[in-house]
Amino acid sequence: MQSQDVAQRPASPSPAGPVVDVEQAEAALVEHYPRLVRLAYLVLPPGTGRGRRVLTAHALTQRALPRGNRTPAPVIPTQSTGRDGDPGYALIRLQVLRTALEAGLPLTRKAWPRRAQLPPLLPQVWGLKLFPRSGGADELALDQRLSTLSGPARAAYALRGLERLEDDGVRKVLTAAGVADPDGALLEADGIPAQYGLLDSPEFDPCSLQARPTDLMRRRQHLKAALAAGAALLVCGALGLPGGGWGPDGAAAPAYARNPAAQAALDPAKLTRVSPAVWRSSARTDFSVWPARGDLTGDTALLRRALAVWARPGGTVQVSATPGTPSGGPAGPPQLLYAGTVDAARVVILHDGWRVARYAEPKDGTQGAALDFARVDGAGRAEASAVVLGRADGNVRYLTAPWVEKAGERDLMKPGSGAMDLALTDGVTAPLASPVLRSGGCTSWNVLQLTDGTGKRLLTDLGELVPARLTTGRPGSPREVSGAEALRTWKPYACSLGTVRSAGVRSVNAWAFNEQRLPDVSGFAAWVCTRAETWRGGGARVLAQFHTPGGTYGAVAAKAEDVPACGARDPHVLAGVLWKSGAGDWYLLAAGSRETASIRAKGGVSGSARGSLLSVPAERGVRAELKGTLRDGRPVGGLR
Repeated sequence: MQSQDVAQRPASPSPAGPVVDVEQAEAALVEHYPRLVRLAYLVLPPGTGRGRRVLTAHALTQRALPRGNRTPAPVIPTQSTGRDGDPGYALIRLQVLRTALEAGLPLTRKAWPRRAQLPPLLPQVWGLKLFPRSGGADELALDQRLSTLSGPARAAYALRGLERLEDDGVRKVLTAAGVADPDGALLEADGIPAQYGLLDSPEFDPCSLQARPTDLMRRRQHLKAALAAGAALLVCGALGLPGGGWGPDGAAAPAYARNPAAQAALDPAKLTRVSPAVWRSSARTDFSVWPARGDLTGDTALLRRALAVWARPGGTVQVSATPGTPSGGPAGPPQLLYAGTVDAARVVILHDGWRVARYAEPKDGTQGAALDFARVDGAGRAEASAVVLGRADGNVRYLTAPWVEKAGERDLMKPGSGAMDLALTDGVTAPLASPVLRSGGCTSWNVLQLTDGTGKRLLTDLGELVPARLTTGRPGSPREVSGAEALRTWKPYACSLGTVRSAGVRSVNAWAFNEQRLPDVSGFAAWVCTRAETWRGGGARVLAQFHTPGGTYGAVAAKAEDVPACGARDPHVLAGVLWKSGAGDWYLLAAGSRETASIRAKGGVSGSARGSLLSVPAERGVRAELKGTLRDGRPVGGLR
């Protein structure tokens, strides 16, 4: 569901601003039309589909002209070349932004819908589907990340990227557009990498479109069936739906067409149910051998609603998916993993072979139902150990695999404190504090510790349906975080896990790749590389972190995304940091993996050293470029 962080009454243009006549506003609209449409497209809720967003973006932009002959313009800086000081452009941009935010507000029974919330009458293209040209993997990943933001946060990101506004300017624009908490929108937008150059790609250009025909067979069938459908509606309205048929599906959208495969996928009687003993003799240990558990596995009506919402979620259903996870319906009858009561909700967990889907609804109805998806293709015993059943009051409950013998809660920042036992009831854990639901500073990071016949492993909640596995050790041969040394390795870097929240993370490995004596002889600093692998394969996030003696947290020295460094394909890394000694002297410290033969720095600092460590006196705030050479002669660049 889109955020409702938009004021009920948008702020009116400032009377102190210059007066704009219709001709001036029209000139700005015509001149900057592609940019304005792109802005509207980025802010509109992604759940409406690309084709609908294209037409709505054009409609909102074309309706942005003021109705009167002369209108006060808002006093908001445009700060972009070619548009500086143009009050007409500022006025049109504000109107486009305001209506795009209104379009994302949910419809309610208490108020008449605003015009922006209704489907646009014009423009319309009959018989064709129009959508922007597809970009690359980076553009697709950015679009998926933007879809997780609220409307005001998407607007903040677009104003930063497209309009090149500073935060003060963004704050003024959002306030004028009626956003109640512009600071919150800016903070939420900070969670997305600043890949502003990608916003100019064809992926986000609703003026450069591809055209495809709509379903030709369906159009022909609709033409033939119009009279029959009208008659059927009259009959159904008079007699009601038969009790043994498909019936109402609660939060599901209306069904317009059915076929045998779709009917089978929506039939609770055809759900796959695995025997509780299958996993003991199976060659596989993944979600496919989980038995069906929970107190509502026999509730046919609940299962039917869950399947129907999966196939066609209604407009009031909150749908979320990890990046790279399609949210379409199952191709056939899925496997039932769980159906039961969790706190104040009824929850159903389903698995279709490569996705896990979680349907949840309140105990007293279907209003506020939610549907979550996560990819789990290729999951092994470790990754298929648990799924999230529900979150409430800052806590999270898990459903664990049938091979899990014991569960516990451990604070990753207190490796010597031990694990607190968690009760397991039919595979469901007692609630434990979730690190991603807390407020305030990071003083602890609670993780789930599971024990089975192969040993212990740690999993952490990152705000998604499947917890991420934590490991430690050299890339290519990571180990479970179970021993004292592995736990001490993770201690200073636990809070950095918050940087990969909601990124579709499968596992995070911490590798202590080097150790360096500090120039002031105050001890040794640790260099650790944390690499978060995703379920979709690409988009791995790498942090090189630096930890000095006595420090509570590691400092991020360098970070990168979608690079092979610190991974099984390229188990090497080189990073540097500016460090201030206790005497106030500044140094450039750099370290590479143990196979590094030499390091050199150039730019703001010049120096070189043989081996995998470098220490050079430096000035505060300087920048340097690092280059290294491995023992086999291959070059390695500094992580950025």
